[in-house]
Amino acid sequence: MQCDYFDAGACRSCTLMGTGYAAQLAAKSARVRALLDPAVPPGAWLPSQANVESGFRNKAKLAVGGRRGAPTLGILDPLGRGVDLRHCGLHEPGLAQAVPAVADLVAASGLTPYDVPARQGELKHVLLTWSPDAELMARFVLRSPGQLPRVRELVPALQAAVPGTRVVSANVQPEHKAVLEGPEEIVLTRADTLPMRVNGIRLHLRTRSFFQTSTAVAAALYRQARDWAEEIGPSTVLDLYCGVGGFALHLAGPGRQVLGVEVAPEAVLSARASARELGAAAMFEVGDATAYLRDRPAPDLVVVNPPRRGIGSLADRLEASAVEHLVYSSCSPASLAADLRRMPSLRVERARLFDMFPQTDHCEVMVRLRRV
Repeated sequence: MQCDYFDAGACRSCTLMGTGYAAQLAAKSARVRALLDPAVPPGAWLPSQANVESGFRNKAKLAVGGRRGAPTLGILDPLGRGVDLRHCGLHEPGLAQAVPAVADLVAASGLTPYDVPARQGELKHVLLTWSPDAELMARFVLRSPGQLPRVRELVPALQAAVPGTRVVSANVQPEHKAVLEGPEEIVLTRADTLPMRVNGIRLHLRTRSFFQTSTAVAAALYRQARDWAEEIGPSTVLDLYCGVGGFALHLAGPGRQVLGVEVAPEAVLSARASARELGAAAMFEVGDATAYLRDRPAPDLVVVNPPRRGIGSLADRLEASAVEHLVYSSCSPASLAADLRRMPSLRVERARLFDMFPQTDHCEVMVRLRRV
């Protein structure tokens, strides 16, 4: 992949830029295998799931800089000044067309970009998500609700410029700190969810819902978990850190009880909506994944997809439990390795790398474990 921003020294986010994709994937696979050795024996590894080297990102998290009428949408440099990346080659084709259109609308809106060094201005970030059905969710992060009318006025113009615009919201982040969004969200459209169709299943994303960066690789990840579950044949499945229900809904089927647990109420509402649409026999509850196994019967299969920090003390509970099978999807091989060391009674049978983030060292790794 060739990138003008990288060549000009404007952006160094893609640390592997300039390395051929095949070499990237081979080096990433070797590094992850070495990190997870000896918990994952060589014979457990399946071929890595490749990605396309560009045009794969379904989301754009754009810091806003510059000045009123001439904003930059991209990143901030070490001094907090805006660097415009509106033509980043990582974005999916539909998203790549939407980003410049949004940037032009922001320039014409009268919104003042937030100046980090001066701690002045209003518009901090623009967060965009693109769906497989060519629909857009656009979120505008403001320092205060005072500029909400200007964002509200953007809605019809955005819907005209990007016909697939489905959800538009304003998020209020009043604090000056490195936190992307604040606690208050105002949805400005009739629709409040963005459907993400994956393997024929419509997952519903609300404004703060998490979804994987690459839709195609997320689909492969879910298919692999489904295939492993079919090999195991569980009657009961517990999906911890279930998010909007991607794993749980792919594993639901006749004669199988599936329960998803997630701490975020909005994600649980989304998962329940998808289950109703599908007629899937999957239930979802708001709860703390780390404590959920306590004083409950062990399911046949547990699925975990935790944040980057891993499962921590949940690994100890799984080790002490009667759970026979575990599928662990991780965005951090380092925390996965630490968690596997805490579960010596659960042996890795299969493992696979999913290249969710080409041009960087990051990846997703999923392992299937069985109690010995």
